[in-house]
Amino acid sequence: MDKVKFGIIGVGNMGSMHLSFFQSGKVRNGVVTAIADLNEKKLEAARKNSPGDYRCFQSGDELIDGADVDAVIIAVPHYSHPPLAIRALRKGLHVVCEKPAGVYTKQVKEMNAAAEQSGRLFTMMYNQRTNPLYIRMHDLVQSGAIGAIRRVNWIITNWFRTQYYYDSGSWRATWKGEGGGVLLNQCPHQLDLLQWICGMPNKVHAFCHFGKWHNIETEDDVTAYLEFANGATGAFITSTADAPGTNRFEVLGSRGKIVCEKDTLTVGRLHEDLQEFLRTAKDGFAEPAHTEEIVLQGGENPQHVGILNNFADAVLGLQPLYVDGREGLRCVELMDAMLLSAWQGRTVSLPIDDDLYFAELQKRIAASKDKGGEDILIDNSMSYGGTK
Repeated sequence: MDKVKFGIIGVGNMGSMHLSFFQSGKVRNGVVTAIADLNEKKLEAARKNSPGDYRCFQSGDELIDGADVDAVIIAVPHYSHPPLAIRALRKGLHVVCEKPAGVYTKQVKEMNAAAEQSGRLFTMMYNQRTNPLYIRMHDLVQSGAIGAIRRVNWIITNWFRTQYYYDSGSWRATWKGEGGGVLLNQCPHQLDLLQWICGMPNKVHAFCHFGKWHNIETEDDVTAYLEFANGATGAFITSTADAPGTNRFEVLGSRGKIVCEKDTLTVGRLHEDLQEFLRTAKDGFAEPAHTEEIVLQGGENPQHVGILNNFADAVLGLQPLYVDGREGLRCVELMDAMLLSAWQGRTVSLPIDDDLYFAELQKRIAASKDKGGEDILIDNSMSYGGTK
Protein backbone atom coordinates (compact mmCIF):
# COMPACT_ATOMS: atom_id res chain seq x y z
CA MET A 1 0.00 0.00 0.00
CA ASP A 2 1.11 3.58 -0.62
CA LYS A 3 -0.63 5.03 2.42
CA VAL A 4 -2.36 3.53 5.41
CA LYS A 5 -6.13 4.03 5.30
CA PHE A 6 -7.47 5.14 8.68
CA GLY A 7 -10.95 5.24 10.15
CA ILE A 8 -11.57 7.54 13.11
CA ILE A 9 -14.15 6.34 15.61
CA GLY A 10 -15.39 9.29 17.62
CA VAL A 11 -15.01 12.80 16.24
CA GLY A 12 -15.53 14.81 19.40
CA ASN A 13 -12.72 16.89 20.86
CA MET A 14 -9.87 14.42 20.31
CA GLY A 15 -11.11 12.61 17.22
CA SER A 16 -11.76 15.85 15.36
CA MET A 17 -8.23 16.98 16.22
CA HIS A 18 -6.79 13.77 14.77
CA LEU A 19 -8.88 14.25 11.64
CA SER A 20 -7.48 17.75 11.20
CA PHE A 21 -3.92 16.37 11.33
CA PHE A 22 -4.63 14.09 8.40
CA GLN A 23 -6.57 16.64 6.40
CA SER A 24 -3.78 19.20 6.78
CA GLY A 25 -1.17 16.71 5.52
CA LYS A 26 0.70 16.29 8.80
CA VAL A 27 0.49 12.47 8.69
CA ARG A 28 2.71 11.76 5.70
CA ASN A 29 1.85 8.09 5.14
CA GLY A 30 -1.76 8.05 6.27
CA VAL A 31 -5.14 9.07 4.91
CA VAL A 32 -8.60 9.08 6.52
CA THR A 33 -11.16 7.15 4.49
CA ALA A 34 -13.91 6.88 7.13
CA ILE A 35 -15.18 8.53 10.31
CA ALA A 36 -17.89 7.49 12.75
CA ASP A 37 -19.81 9.00 15.64
CA LEU A 38 -23.09 8.23 17.35
CA ASN A 39 -23.82 11.97 17.38
CA GLU A 40 -24.84 13.28 13.96
CA LYS A 41 -24.01 16.86 14.99
CA LYS A 42 -20.40 15.85 15.64
CA LEU A 43 -20.21 14.22 12.21
CA GLU A 44 -21.53 17.42 10.66
CA ALA A 45 -19.01 19.52 12.58
CA ALA A 46 -16.18 17.24 11.45
CA ARG A 47 -17.24 17.44 7.81
CA LYS A 48 -17.45 21.22 8.05
CA ASN A 49 -14.15 21.82 9.85
CA SER A 50 -12.08 19.12 8.09
CA PRO A 51 -13.74 18.34 4.76
CA GLY A 52 -12.45 15.43 2.72
CA ASP A 53 -13.19 12.31 0.71
CA TYR A 54 -14.20 9.96 3.52
CA ARG A 55 -17.32 7.96 4.37
CA CYS A 56 -19.36 8.66 7.48
CA PHE A 57 -20.78 5.94 9.70
CA GLN A 58 -23.26 6.09 12.55
CA SER A 59 -21.25 3.85 14.89
CA GLY A 60 -17.81 2.39 15.43
CA ASP A 61 -19.12 -1.11 14.82
CA GLU A 62 -20.49 -0.08 11.42
CA LEU A 63 -17.17 1.51 10.46
CA ILE A 64 -15.15 -1.53 11.54
CA ASP A 65 -17.45 -3.90 9.64
CA GLY A 66 -18.03 -1.85 6.50
CA ALA A 67 -15.33 0.74 5.87
CA ASP A 68 -12.35 0.44 3.54
CA VAL A 69 -9.69 0.94 6.21
CA ASP A 70 -6.44 -0.66 7.33
CA ALA A 71 -6.46 0.84 10.82
CA VAL A 72 -8.74 2.63 13.25
CA ILE A 73 -8.21 5.42 15.77
CA ILE A 74 -10.47 5.00 18.79
CA ALA A 75 -11.38 8.33 20.40
CA VAL A 76 -14.60 7.66 22.29
CA PRO A 77 -15.55 7.60 26.00
CA HIS A 78 -13.34 5.30 28.05
CA TYR A 79 -15.55 2.26 28.56
CA SER A 80 -15.78 1.74 24.80
CA HIS A 81 -12.03 1.65 24.15
CA PRO A 82 -11.49 -2.11 24.73
CA PRO A 83 -14.69 -3.41 23.03
CA LEU A 84 -14.03 -1.41 19.87
CA ALA A 85 -10.33 -2.28 19.86
CA ILE A 86 -11.11 -5.97 20.27
CA ARG A 87 -13.66 -5.88 17.44
CA ALA A 88 -11.22 -4.09 15.15
CA LEU A 89 -8.30 -6.39 15.97
CA ARG A 90 -10.44 -9.47 15.32
CA LYS A 91 -11.41 -7.99 11.95
CA GLY A 92 -7.71 -7.80 11.08
CA LEU A 93 -7.34 -4.05 11.55
CA HIS A 94 -4.47 -2.20 13.22
CA VAL A 95 -5.49 -0.06 16.21
CA VAL A 96 -4.57 3.30 17.73
CA CYS A 97 -6.32 3.79 21.07
CA GLU A 98 -6.73 7.07 22.89
CA LYS A 99 -5.85 7.12 26.57
CA PRO A 100 -6.68 5.51 28.90
CA ALA A 101 -6.60 1.93 27.62
CA GLY A 102 -9.79 1.31 29.55
CA VAL A 103 -11.49 1.86 32.88
CA TYR A 104 -10.75 -1.41 34.66
CA THR A 105 -7.98 -3.96 34.33
CA LYS A 106 -10.22 -6.92 33.42
CA GLN A 107 -11.31 -5.33 30.15
CA VAL A 108 -7.82 -4.07 29.30
CA LYS A 109 -6.38 -7.56 29.75
CA GLU A 110 -8.99 -8.88 27.31
CA MET A 111 -7.95 -6.20 24.83
CA ASN A 112 -4.27 -7.06 25.24
CA ALA A 113 -5.02 -10.73 24.64
CA ALA A 114 -6.87 -9.86 21.44
CA ALA A 115 -3.90 -7.75 20.31
CA GLU A 116 -1.48 -10.60 20.92
CA GLN A 117 -3.65 -13.06 19.01
CA SER A 118 -4.34 -10.72 16.08
CA GLY A 119 -0.83 -10.22 14.74
CA ARG A 120 -1.81 -6.59 14.07
CA LEU A 121 -0.15 -3.44 15.37
CA PHE A 122 -1.65 -1.87 18.48
CA THR A 123 -0.56 1.41 20.06
CA MET A 124 -1.71 3.85 22.71
CA MET A 125 -1.84 7.59 22.07
CA TYR A 126 0.89 8.28 24.61
CA ASN A 127 1.99 11.44 22.87
CA GLN A 128 3.92 12.72 25.89
CA ARG A 129 6.51 10.02 25.28
CA THR A 130 7.67 12.08 22.28
CA ASN A 131 8.69 14.98 24.55
CA PRO A 132 12.52 15.26 24.48
CA LEU A 133 12.64 16.09 28.20
CA TYR A 134 10.78 12.94 29.21
CA ILE A 135 12.84 10.88 26.79
CA ARG A 136 15.99 12.26 28.46
CA MET A 137 14.59 11.47 31.92
CA HIS A 138 13.77 7.93 30.82
CA ASP A 139 17.23 7.38 29.40
CA LEU A 140 18.99 8.80 32.47
CA VAL A 141 17.00 6.75 34.95
CA GLN A 142 16.96 3.51 32.99
CA SER A 143 20.70 3.71 32.26
CA GLY A 144 21.50 4.05 35.96
CA ALA A 145 23.02 7.50 35.50
CA ILE A 146 21.47 8.72 38.78
CA GLY A 147 21.81 5.38 40.55
CA ALA A 148 19.05 3.46 42.28
CA ILE A 149 15.78 5.38 42.71
CA ARG A 150 15.15 6.54 46.29
CA ARG A 151 12.21 8.92 45.89
CA VAL A 152 9.73 9.96 43.18
CA ASN A 153 7.47 13.01 43.44
CA TRP A 154 5.06 14.38 40.86
CA ILE A 155 2.67 17.22 41.54
CA ILE A 156 0.55 17.80 38.46
CA THR A 157 -2.23 20.29 39.13
CA ASN A 158 -2.25 22.49 36.02
CA TRP A 159 -5.52 20.87 34.95
CA PHE A 160 -7.89 23.60 36.15
CA ARG A 161 -11.41 22.85 34.95
CA THR A 162 -14.60 24.82 35.58
CA GLN A 163 -18.03 23.40 36.29
CA TYR A 164 -18.93 24.35 32.71
CA TYR A 165 -16.31 21.92 31.46
CA TYR A 166 -17.84 19.05 33.43
CA ASP A 167 -21.34 20.04 32.36
CA SER A 168 -20.28 20.06 28.68
CA GLY A 169 -20.69 16.29 28.32
CA SER A 170 -23.26 13.97 29.84
CA TRP A 171 -20.55 11.30 30.24
CA ARG A 172 -17.99 13.50 31.97
CA ALA A 173 -17.01 12.74 35.57
CA THR A 174 -19.68 10.07 36.07
CA TRP A 175 -18.98 6.48 37.08
CA LYS A 176 -21.42 5.25 34.46
CA GLY A 177 -20.13 7.39 31.60
CA GLU A 178 -16.43 8.02 32.26
CA GLY A 179 -15.45 5.62 35.00
CA GLY A 180 -13.39 8.17 36.89
CA GLY A 181 -12.30 11.79 37.05
CA VAL A 182 -8.92 13.50 37.07
CA LEU A 183 -7.04 10.17 37.20
CA LEU A 184 -8.77 8.64 34.20
CA ASN A 185 -9.19 11.76 32.08
CA GLN A 186 -6.33 14.16 32.74
CA CYS A 187 -3.57 12.00 34.27
CA PRO A 188 -3.09 8.88 32.10
CA HIS A 189 -0.11 10.50 30.36
CA GLN A 190 1.59 11.32 33.66
CA LEU A 191 0.93 7.90 35.18
CA ASP A 192 2.23 6.27 32.01
CA LEU A 193 5.37 8.42 32.11
CA LEU A 194 5.89 7.68 35.80
CA GLN A 195 5.93 3.92 35.22
CA TRP A 196 7.86 4.24 31.92
CA ILE A 197 10.60 6.26 33.58
CA CYS A 198 10.65 4.83 37.11
CA GLY A 199 8.96 1.45 36.86
CA MET A 200 5.80 0.27 38.60
CA PRO A 201 5.34 0.69 42.35
CA ASN A 202 4.28 -2.40 44.26
CA LYS A 203 2.12 -0.64 46.86
CA VAL A 204 -0.24 2.36 46.74
CA HIS A 205 -2.14 4.20 49.45
CA ALA A 206 -4.26 7.00 48.02
CA PHE A 207 -6.64 9.65 49.30
CA CYS A 208 -9.13 10.51 46.56
CA HIS A 209 -11.72 13.21 47.14
CA PHE A 210 -14.87 12.76 45.08
CA GLY A 211 -16.62 15.92 43.96
CA LYS A 212 -14.65 17.96 46.47
CA TRP A 213 -14.44 21.12 44.38
CA HIS A 214 -16.97 20.45 41.58
CA ASN A 215 -20.49 19.12 41.39
CA ILE A 216 -19.38 15.74 40.01
CA GLU A 217 -19.41 12.08 41.09
CA THR A 218 -15.77 11.25 40.54
CA GLU A 219 -12.39 12.29 41.95
CA ASP A 220 -11.17 15.86 41.40
CA ASP A 221 -8.42 15.89 44.06
CA VAL A 222 -5.92 13.06 44.70
CA THR A 223 -2.87 12.53 46.91
CA ALA A 224 -1.24 9.11 46.57
CA TYR A 225 1.70 7.52 48.39
CA LEU A 226 3.76 4.98 46.43
CA GLU A 227 6.23 2.28 47.45
CA PHE A 228 8.61 0.50 45.09
CA ALA A 229 10.15 -2.95 45.40
CA ASN A 230 13.65 -1.56 46.11
CA GLY A 231 12.39 0.50 49.06
CA ALA A 232 11.97 3.77 47.16
CA THR A 233 8.92 5.86 47.99
CA GLY A 234 6.93 8.43 46.07
CA ALA A 235 4.01 10.83 45.99
CA PHE A 236 1.59 11.63 43.19
CA ILE A 237 -0.62 14.68 43.68
CA THR A 238 -3.21 15.96 41.23
CA SER A 239 -6.34 18.11 41.06
CA THR A 240 -8.55 19.95 38.58
CA ALA A 241 -9.21 22.81 41.00
CA ASP A 242 -5.79 24.43 41.57
CA ALA A 243 -4.93 27.76 39.96
CA PRO A 244 -2.24 28.59 39.23
CA GLY A 245 -1.36 24.95 38.89
CA THR A 246 1.97 23.16 39.14
CA ASN A 247 3.68 20.53 37.02
CA ARG A 248 6.85 19.34 38.78
CA PHE A 249 8.27 15.83 38.39
CA GLU A 250 11.38 14.89 40.33
CA VAL A 251 13.29 11.64 40.69
CA LEU A 252 15.97 11.29 43.36
CA GLY A 253 18.52 8.53 42.95
CA SER A 254 21.56 7.35 44.88
CA ARG A 255 23.82 9.21 42.43
CA GLY A 256 21.79 12.32 41.62
CA LYS A 257 18.44 13.98 41.06
CA ILE A 258 16.37 15.01 38.05
CA VAL A 259 13.72 17.73 38.19
CA CYS A 260 11.40 18.48 35.28
CA GLU A 261 9.45 21.73 35.54
CA LYS A 262 8.46 24.57 33.20
CA ASP A 263 9.95 22.95 30.08
CA THR A 264 13.31 22.61 31.80
CA LEU A 265 15.22 19.61 33.05
CA THR A 266 17.65 20.08 35.94
CA VAL A 267 20.07 17.17 36.30
CA GLY A 268 22.19 17.02 39.44
CA ARG A 269 24.96 14.38 39.54
CA LEU A 270 26.64 13.39 42.81
CA HIS A 271 30.38 12.79 42.84
CA GLU A 272 29.88 9.72 45.05
CA ASP A 273 27.11 7.42 46.20
CA LEU A 274 24.64 9.18 48.49
CA GLN A 275 24.22 6.35 50.98
CA GLU A 276 27.94 5.69 51.17
CA PHE A 277 28.61 9.38 51.87
CA LEU A 278 25.85 9.41 54.47
CA ARG A 279 27.51 6.52 56.34
CA THR A 280 31.14 7.62 56.12
CA ALA A 281 31.22 11.44 56.23
CA LYS A 282 32.94 12.91 59.32
CA ASP A 283 30.95 16.17 59.29
CA GLY A 284 27.38 16.13 60.58
CA PHE A 285 26.23 18.83 58.14
CA ALA A 286 28.27 17.88 55.09
CA GLU A 287 26.61 17.14 51.75
CA PRO A 288 28.17 15.24 48.85
CA ALA A 289 29.59 17.39 46.07
CA HIS A 290 27.60 17.51 42.86
CA THR A 291 27.46 19.10 39.44
CA GLU A 292 24.31 20.50 37.85
CA GLU A 293 23.17 20.56 34.22
CA ILE A 294 20.23 22.58 32.85
CA VAL A 295 18.47 21.11 29.81
CA LEU A 296 15.97 23.43 28.10
CA GLN A 297 13.04 22.22 26.06
CA GLY A 298 14.28 21.89 22.52
CA GLY A 299 14.33 19.62 19.55
CA GLU A 300 11.36 17.98 17.91
CA ASN A 301 8.32 17.34 20.10
CA PRO A 302 5.73 16.02 17.62
CA GLN A 303 3.18 14.85 20.22
CA HIS A 304 0.03 13.31 18.63
CA VAL A 305 1.35 13.77 15.10
CA GLY A 306 4.53 11.95 16.06
CA ILE A 307 2.59 8.92 17.33
CA LEU A 308 0.39 8.87 14.23
CA ASN A 309 3.36 9.14 11.85
CA ASN A 310 5.23 6.41 13.70
CA PHE A 311 2.18 4.16 13.61
CA ALA A 312 1.57 4.64 9.89
CA ASP A 313 5.25 4.03 9.15
CA ALA A 314 5.23 0.92 11.34
CA VAL A 315 2.24 -0.50 9.46
CA LEU A 316 4.20 0.04 6.23
CA GLY A 317 7.27 -1.60 7.73
CA LEU A 318 9.33 1.61 7.60
CA GLN A 319 10.17 1.82 11.32
CA PRO A 320 9.47 -0.07 14.56
CA LEU A 321 6.41 0.77 16.62
CA TYR A 322 7.31 3.29 19.31
CA VAL A 323 4.62 2.47 21.91
CA ASP A 324 3.34 -1.06 22.45
CA GLY A 325 -0.36 -0.63 23.22
CA ARG A 326 -0.29 -3.43 25.77
CA GLU A 327 1.67 -1.12 28.06
CA GLY A 328 -1.57 0.80 28.59
CA LEU A 329 -2.49 -1.78 31.21
CA ARG A 330 0.09 -0.35 33.62
CA CYS A 331 -1.51 3.07 33.69
CA VAL A 332 -4.96 1.58 34.27
CA GLU A 333 -3.53 -0.57 37.06
CA LEU A 334 -2.16 2.54 38.79
CA MET A 335 -5.43 4.46 38.44
CA ASP A 336 -7.49 1.51 39.67
CA ALA A 337 -5.12 0.93 42.60
CA MET A 338 -5.49 4.55 43.73
CA LEU A 339 -9.29 4.46 43.53
CA LEU A 340 -9.52 1.07 45.22
CA SER A 341 -7.25 2.29 48.02
CA ALA A 342 -9.45 5.33 48.59
CA TRP A 343 -12.68 3.35 48.45
CA GLN A 344 -11.44 0.79 50.98
CA GLY A 345 -9.23 3.06 53.06
CA ARG A 346 -6.18 0.82 52.92
CA THR A 347 -2.89 0.18 51.18
CA VAL A 348 -3.30 -1.76 47.93
CA SER A 349 -0.65 -4.10 46.54
CA LEU A 350 0.01 -4.33 42.82
CA PRO A 351 -1.01 -6.13 40.72
CA ILE A 352 -4.49 -5.43 42.04
CA ASP A 353 -7.33 -7.89 42.47
CA ASP A 354 -9.14 -7.42 39.13
CA ASP A 355 -12.41 -8.92 40.34
CA LEU A 356 -12.47 -6.87 43.53
CA TYR A 357 -11.95 -3.60 41.65
CA PHE A 358 -14.62 -4.52 39.11
CA ALA A 359 -17.10 -5.30 41.91
CA GLU A 360 -16.39 -1.99 43.66
CA LEU A 361 -16.76 -0.09 40.40
CA GLN A 362 -20.13 -1.73 39.74
CA LYS A 363 -21.42 -0.34 43.04
CA ARG A 364 -20.55 3.19 41.89
CA ILE A 365 -22.02 2.63 38.45
CA ALA A 366 -25.28 1.40 39.97
CA ALA A 367 -25.61 4.66 41.92
CA SER A 368 -24.37 6.86 39.05
CA LYS A 369 -26.71 9.49 37.67
CA ASP A 370 -27.17 10.29 34.00
CA LYS A 371 -26.68 14.04 33.68
CA GLY A 372 -28.55 14.14 30.40
CA GLY A 373 -28.24 17.20 28.22
CA GLU A 374 -26.36 17.66 24.98
CA ASP A 375 -22.62 17.21 24.65
CA ILE A 376 -20.64 20.31 23.74
CA LEU A 377 -17.47 20.40 21.67
CA ILE A 378 -14.71 22.15 23.60
CA ASP A 379 -11.56 23.45 21.89
CA ASN A 380 -8.65 21.67 23.60
CA SER A 381 -5.96 23.07 21.31
CA MET A 382 -4.21 24.82 24.20
CA SER A 383 -4.64 22.01 26.74
CA TYR A 384 -1.46 20.48 28.17
CA GLY A 385 -0.90 17.20 26.39
CA GLY A 386 -4.11 17.56 24.37
CA THR A 387 -6.34 16.33 27.18
CA LYS A 388 -9.99 15.48 26.72
